[in-house]
Amino acid sequence: MSRTTVPHDAGLRRALQVAAMLTLLSVGFQYVTAGQLFPRGGPEELHAGGAIVLHVLSGLTAVAAVLLWRRGGCSVRMAVLAGVVFVLTFVQAATGGRDTLWVHVPGAMVVTVGAVWVAVWSFSRPADR
Repeated sequence: MSRTTVPHDAGLRRALQVAAMLTLLSVGFQYVTAGQLFPRGGPEELHAGGAIVLHVLSGLTAVAAVLLWRRGGCSVRMAVLAGVVFVLTFVQAATGGRDTLWVHVPGAMVVTVGAVWVAVWSFSRPADR
C-alpha cells in the first residue's frame, strides 16, 4: 500500500520539529544540572524534575513521529528512533543513582545522539521514506 503526503502534514511536521527541538533543550538542561551535581552536590531535585520534562517532551516527539509516519510523512525508522529515545529516557531515570552512574552517563550520550538525530531528521525533506 502506498502512502502519500497530504497537505495538512505540514502542521504535524512542524509539531514534530518543535517537540524534537524542545527535547534537545531539555537534554541540554539535564547536562547543565548534572554538571552541577558534582563535586559539590547540587540541585538533584532540579535534575529529577528535568527528567520528567524530558519524558513528556520525548514522548510528544515520538507521538508526532508515529502520526507523521502513519500519514506517510516520514520513514518508519524516524518513528522507531523517536520511540527508542522516549523509552531510553526511562532507562536513564532508572539508572540515575550515584551507584549506577557507570550506566547513566553513557546512556545520556546515547539519548543525546538519538535526540539530535531525530531533530535533524525532522527538518529533512519529507521525501525521506
